[in-house]
Order: sequence, then structure tokens, then C-alpha cells
Amino acid sequence: MNTLTNISSVDGRYAKLVGETLSPFVSECALIRYRVLVECEYLKALAEESALGISLTDEEKKLLDRIADVSETDAEIVKKIETEGYEGILATRHDVKAVEYFIKGKLKDTSLEAKSEWVHFGLTSEDVNNIAYALMLSDAVEKALGPEVEKIIGELTKFSNAHAGLAMLARTHGQSATPTTFGKEFKVFAKRLERRMLGLKNIAIQAKLNGATGNWNAHVVAFPQIDWMSFTERFIDSFNVNRTCKLEANLYTTQIECHDSYVAIFDTIRHINTILIGFNQDMWRYISDGWVVQKPKEGEVGSSTMPHKVNPIDFENSEGNFGIANALCEHYARKLPISRLQRDLSDSTVERTFGLALAHSLIGYRMLLTGLGKIYVNEKAVTDALDAHPEVLAEAIQTILRREGQTGAYEKLKDLTRGASLTLEDIRAFVWELPLPEKVREELIALSPGSYTGYAEKIARL
Repeated sequence: MNTLTNISSVDGRYAKLVGETLSPFVSECALIRYRVLVECEYLKALAEESALGISLTDEEKKLLDRIADVSETDAEIVKKIETEGYEGILATRHDVKAVEYFIKGKLKDTSLEAKSEWVHFGLTSEDVNNIAYALMLSDAVEKALGPEVEKIIGELTKFSNAHAGLAMLARTHGQSATPTTFGKEFKVFAKRLERRMLGLKNIAIQAKLNGATGNWNAHVVAFPQIDWMSFTERFIDSFNVNRTCKLEANLYTTQIECHDSYVAIFDTIRHINTILIGFNQDMWRYISDGWVVQKPKEGEVGSSTMPHKVNPIDFENSEGNFGIANALCEHYARKLPISRLQRDLSDSTVERTFGLALAHSLIGYRMLLTGLGKIYVNEKAVTDALDAHPEVLAEAIQTILRREGQTGAYEKLKDLTRGASLTLEDIRAFVWELPLPEKVREELIALSPGSYTGYAEKIARL
């Protein structure tokens, strides 16, 4: 398909950037694959219950595994069953019923044909759908988004270590402030992301398998001797083998799983994105000030009229994509926890946009990484900017004067520095006039903006 004709930028302009990574998890084909997997694993789990009398041979289990390995052709058949009909099956206009009929079709003329009515036994479509979406989110976070955020953490940590001791003018309220180091400021972002990633991995994605209104009514009426609650817990836990983002059974639901854990996932992604919006904006300012320099790439154009331009487009692009992703994540938080009585279908419509939110997040991560790969720190510009603001030593001087018992220390430095344009020599001349022991005076004279960084370098290297 020509991506130039696609409506969404995710499937158009950025198709090559995210398509291969996310499509296996969040496409319509992927959703069908997850649904078929859930149904096949469910039939295998039922066969483990001796009271049902439907044991499966090893070959029959392998057959179900092959059916669950859905190809694009298989997915097209499922879609045909849903929308237009297929080989005698009238159009279902129901996506999960189409999956059931697809599996039953695959079981024809096999040893499992006589057991095909156990497919989707006692289930409502949401039992299949919610587990499918839980698996989708788990895989997308673990295999697509998570690795990109980890790469960003790695790059920020490298920058932090490389510039751990590079003293830098800080700005609070946009004004010159107590110095820091370039590396320490990068480390702050790295550690913030590490904490959010740890939280993301530890969110258990809740899933349910309890029928039309959450009470296992059909299961219990057919086989009251089976503990269906325990069955559900075992079944959902069975998907957690070799999985970092794990699923957890929710026994307290209506027809739908309440989606609170989905919201937790997307809220954490939104938080990660928001942290990185802040980083992108800081990088934009550092580039604007000349403290960070972008390496020009041959052939690239920065402006259609100004030939000299090397714009921070990667960081700007990243910021914009995070904004779109976060708008969707915020809508999920407002919408998904709400369902009219035991269920309405509006949540299903919203769930179908999960791929869009994840894709814009992934684009944001990859554009940011592209930007980081094209920059270097202009150490001289950073040092010159700091040296041009010796007034940042006012805090250091007044603090030492307080230590020495000088009254009105803060006020003296305020009168000297606030709103004034000073040189380092002006500040040293002020110190010489103070009635201080020689040792203290020498201590103050030795101060410089570049050495007044506290534990910044140590923090950067932690």
C-alpha cells in the first residue's frame, strides 16, 4: 500500500519508523491473533478439568498451537467472516464470534471436530477481548516501548558521565542561579525515567474470565462442581511465563474488566512522555543558547529561505508526538473506568486507538534518540556563560558570612548584586572590604562560579 494515501501520520509519514515494531502487537491482525490465542489456550485449559471429560492428546494441543499462530491470510478470513461472510458462514457483524467460527472451521475434519462446541464455552466476547488487550499492552510495553525508553536512559547516562564535572549556569525562573553541572542535569532526567520504568514494569494488567455479568453464571450452571474462580486465576496466570509485564486475574467485575490497570499503564506512559517533553524543551533552550550544538547532515535543509539554519527538529518533533500521545492517554483515564451499569460498548471503540497512543509515544522516543545522536556539548560556550554571571556567588558568600556570625549577610549581598551587572573583580573587591579573619577572606576570594557546584559532579556519577 502506498503510505502517501494513508490518513494517519502513524501509517503514512512515520510508517517505516514504527510499523515493523508495533504492528505485531497493536494492529487489527495482532488483535485477531491474540483473540485466537486466548480461545485456543482456553480450550486447552478446559481439557485439564477432568470433570468436563474433554482431554486432549499432544497432537491435538499442537493443532491448537498451529491455529493460534495466525497468519495474515488467517486474519483476513476472520475479517471476512465478520464483515461479508465466508464459505457458507453469513457475516456475523461481531468480531469475537467471527473468531469462534474461524476456529471451529479449522477444527473440521480433525479429531477435535467433535469437541468444537467447547470453543468459547461459557464466555462472553469481553472475556476474550480483555485478555487479548492485556496481552497486547504487555507485549507492546515489554517489547516495543520499554526498550526505547531504556535506550534513552542509556544515552542520558552516557552524557551525564561524559560531562559530570562541566560547571554550568543554572536558571531558575529563567534567571541566573546557583551553578550545577551539565552531567548532573542529564542525570536528573535519567533517574526520573528509571523510576517510572520500574513502576511501569510492576503494574499488573488485570484480566477477567467470568461471563456475561461477572458471576460465572453459565459456567456454574453447567458444572457447579468446578471451582471456576480458581480456574480463572490459573488460566490468566498461565500467560505470565517469560513475561515481565504480567497479567493478574480480577474476580470483581461486571461484564467488562474495569480497565483501571489499563489506565495505570497509560498514565505511566503519559508521565514518561511528560518527563521527556520537559527534556526536549530544555534541549531546545540549550541549542538556542549555543551550549549544545547539532551536527549538520549533508543534504539536509534547515529552512526553505535561511540557508544557515540547523533546527532542533528532532526534539521538536518528539515533543509534538508526545503531546498527541498524552492527549489520548488522558482520554483513556477519563473514559475507560466508566461503564454504564454492567456494560456499554463505548470502551471498545476507545480501546481500538491504543495503537495510536503507543505509536505516537514510540515516534517521540525514536525522534528524541535521533536528536541525541546528532549533538555535542560546546564546553567553551557553557563555561563562558557561567563566567559571565559571577553574581551566582552571592549565595555562597552570604552563607559563609552567616557561618561566621556576620549580621545582615543576606541583605548586604542583595544590595550588591540584585539587578546589577557585576564582574568577579567587583565581588572580590566587596569581600576585601568586609571585616573578616584573613583565612575567611582568602576562602571567599578563592570562590569562582566554576568551582561552586556542590555535589553536582558526584550526583552525575552516582
